[in-house]
Amino acid sequence: MTDSVVGLTAEIVAAYVSNNSLPAGQVPEFIADVHSALTALVPPVAPKTRKLVPPVSRKKSVYHDYLISLEDGKKYKTLKRHLGSRGLTPQQYREKWDLPEDYPMVAASYSSRRSELATQFDLGSKPANVRRRLQTRAAKRSSKG
Repeated sequence: MTDSVVGLTAEIVAAYVSNNSLPAGQVPEFIADVHSALTALVPPVAPKTRKLVPPVSRKKSVYHDYLISLEDGKKYKTLKRHLGSRGLTPQQYREKWDLPEDYPMVAASYSSRRSELATQFDLGSKPANVRRRLQTRAAKRSSKG
């Protein structure tokens, strides 16, 4: 006796047809009925989920100058583009690897350098403040020369 549902269906139908009269036109319907009955009896087998093992531990993935991706074990200053190339959002990445919500997506040194540059070029300032600063700088330059 075979273990597969198809094999069991074939055995049951063959045994029934050999001992009972069944019109040829009803055989396909009978096969479908037996198969669906057997399928309903067998619980679906859940696919085996293998435990994800990151290339490095979560604790050792965050450094001041870079982050190590738990996807491929490589160093990155920012993970967002890398994750996008793998079809993941930062939220999905955190969920996949069971990371806390405050897990960084950007290395601390990179973030602080970008912040310094933004401050240096008055990025994010309101237009009135920028105009005032530019006028002050221009006035200082003209008074020196």
